[in-house]
Amino acid sequence: MYVANEASIIKESTYGYHLIPIQDEMLSHREVELVGEVTPDSVNALVRQLRHLQRQDPEGEITLYINSPGGSVDSGMALYDVMQAVSCPVRTVCVGLAASMAALLFVSGARRDMLPHSRLMIHDPLIVQTGGSALKLKAVSDDLMETRQIIAKVIADHSGQSVEEVLAKTATDSYFRAEEAVAFGLADRVITSLA
Repeated sequence: MYVANEASIIKESTYGYHLIPIQDEMLSHREVELVGEVTPDSVNALVRQLRHLQRQDPEGEITLYINSPGGSVDSGMALYDVMQAVSCPVRTVCVGLAASMAALLFVSGARRDMLPHSRLMIHDPLIVQTGGSALKLKAVSDDLMETRQIIAKVIADHSGQSVEEVLAKTATDSYFRAEEAVAFGLADRVITSLA
């Protein structure tokens, strides 16, 4: 018997009732979440979960639910690398919004599902406040342009679009509703059930 609580569930066993965090219950079903900003902390938690699930079953599919405005490029690329490195296929499901770095992570899934009213947004990496000498600004600009190319190549590789087509779309904030994302190759299908 399962009874929902705010952040945990009560599970009945032969030993009585146990309060279990919902995330632990989801993890036991090979489901993890990226909700909120992509940060070193959120990525480190997901990396640990992916590695743990790979050890449990190296071939079993993992489902990553995403509802995120994006965030740190470095952290997001670290999670991308781990998603590609684990032996388990990582299915991504967009529930709400996958924007910026979260969109790149969504697009890189082995199977990419979107709920009917979810959206993706892709764009070029942004400059966080910077100042200093002309040489410092040039170094930041050069790094940003290299990162732009890397991100465009990753999206192109997973969408079937050319790097040039991706760069044209990321030059501005480009939003895709679920059906549009499928048509552009950013998602595989629109789903109406999570079962």
